[in-house]
Amino acid sequence: MLFLKGLSREMKQHSMSNFAILDFEASSLSAVSWPIEIGLSWIEKDAVQTWSSLICPAAAWDLSDWSPQSAAVHNIPFLNLEPAPSVADVTQAFLKALGARCLVSDAPEFEARWLTKLFCADGRDEIPPVKDYHEVSSTLYSGYALDMLYETLERRAAPHRAGPDSARLATGWLKASKHQVRRGQKGMIS
Repeated sequence: MLFLKGLSREMKQHSMSNFAILDFEASSLSAVSWPIEIGLSWIEKDAVQTWSSLICPAAAWDLSDWSPQSAAVHNIPFLNLEPAPSVADVTQAFLKALGARCLVSDAPEFEARWLTKLFCADGRDEIPPVKDYHEVSSTLYSGYALDMLYETLERRAAPHRAGPDSARLATGWLKASKHQVRRGQKGMIS
C-alpha cells in the first residue's frame, strides 16, 4: 500500500483524488480514549464518497473512559457499540476504502492517536500517517478557491459524526476545485 510521506515535489502532479479525509468519534478526549466511530471521505468522479462504521470496543480498551459529555456531543449511546463491527472488520473495511490514498484530517494529532489505537488492537504495526487538512488544502488551492473552501466549511456546522464530518471537509475541497476549474487548475498542485 502506498502511503505518501509528505507534500514532496512528486506530489505536485497529484490531485485531491489522491487524498482521503479521516475523522473519528471517540469515547472521550482523554489520553486513554478509544475510537467508537470512523469516517473516511474522498473525491471520486467529481462527487464526495464516504464510508463510515461504528466500532465495537476492543477487549483491551478501558471502558471506564466512556464520557457522557462526549456521548452528548456525538449522540452515540454506548449500547449502539455492542452490536457494531469488530475492530478487525472495521480495520479491513477501512483499508479497502482507503486504497492508496493519503490520509488527511483537520485534527491529525487526535485522528492519528485513535487510528493507532484501532490498528494496534487489530495487531497491525504499520500505521498510515495522517497529514494536516489545512496544510494540504493550502497546497492544493489558493486565492478565491481557498476562500470558497473555508466559506463552505463555515456554512456547514460539524455534525459530530465521523462520516458526515469527513464528508463536510471533502465537500469543501469539491467546492474549491470547482472554482479552480474555472482557472484551469482542477484541484491540482501547481
